[in-house]
Amino acid sequence: MSAKIRVLVVEDSITVRNRLVEVLGTDPEITVVGEATDGQRAVELCLALRPDVITMDMLLPVMSGLHATEQIMAHVPTPILIVSSSINRGDLFQTYQALASGAVDVLEKPSADDDEGAWERKFLSTLKMVARIRVITHIRGRMTAAMDLAPKLSAATSSLSVVAVGASTGGPAAVVELLRALPPDLPLSVLLVLHIGAPFGQSFAEWLDGQIDQRVAFATDGEPLHAGPGRVVMAPPDRHLTIKDGRLRLTTTPARHSCRPSVDVLFESVALEVGAGAGACLLTGMGRDGAAGLLAIRRAGGLTIAQDEATSVVYGMPREAVLLGAAERVLPLGEIGPTLVRLAHTSSGSRSA
Repeated sequence: MSAKIRVLVVEDSITVRNRLVEVLGTDPEITVVGEATDGQRAVELCLALRPDVITMDMLLPVMSGLHATEQIMAHVPTPILIVSSSINRGDLFQTYQALASGAVDVLEKPSADDDEGAWERKFLSTLKMVARIRVITHIRGRMTAAMDLAPKLSAATSSLSVVAVGASTGGPAAVVELLRALPPDLPLSVLLVLHIGAPFGQSFAEWLDGQIDQRVAFATDGEPLHAGPGRVVMAPPDRHLTIKDGRLRLTTTPARHSCRPSVDVLFESVALEVGAGAGACLLTGMGRDGAAGLLAIRRAGGLTIAQDEATSVVYGMPREAVLLGAAERVLPLGEIGPTLVRLAHTSSGSRSA
């Protein structure tokens, strides 16, 4: 029989903590090895117990969940599932920063409105998924260092007019690193789909805007696709992002792969509307959303890149793309942005650089 998944629960509310422990106790594959009521104790117990996975609240006494996450990922890397109910702007920014600092995923705390058993099933399945992920040492400031080392090329002429980016689990950190490598004057429209559950996604564009040199905003239905360089447009929560007749369109058509927004929906529309003038990057994430769309862009003559396994938090979506033959290039995360910059200065017929 395989060993049980060893869980450290970090939560200052005794009511919520007992609920989490109770739910975890219903699964024979899981055992709770420790409980912490503040961030400092969470770090201490993680060092002492070496759990397989941690559930982490963000609003904690003594040391916040964000700072505890940063300490854990710097000194004893452990898969972390954020379990939070805070959705105001400041608390959401802390959640995004924790995800960028190495936390794997985020889940809402249970509420009275949940269907009976639904939250419990989602909690257990998400926790097991997070526990399987191989995390790395993630020191705060590592992305800033990567930004400083990235080539800062001035944009002149470009054969690419649009770059579409899709990501899921592990995506916040990957997206920041990729976009930091793109100079703000690069004459490209960057379109982004990130799987992050509402309501946690509602302020992500504003947070990302503060992390990179480009301007970032959620898409508005009907706005022009090309509205100047140094601009990143993101699909808002629960809306597909597409292009139609040179304008961005938001739709509520059915979810694809249980995702709305869907990377496939964006990529397929980019293939139809932009064709050989498009570049697309499929980053870390679970599932297969984006693989078919990446193939559509490659068939239309566009540049397609998949993140490699070694640098992916979850090698799911990129792997599916590779298996389909959708990726023209499979690159480590740190090489994707510089590659886009370099290829933006070459003709579409000389992409062997």
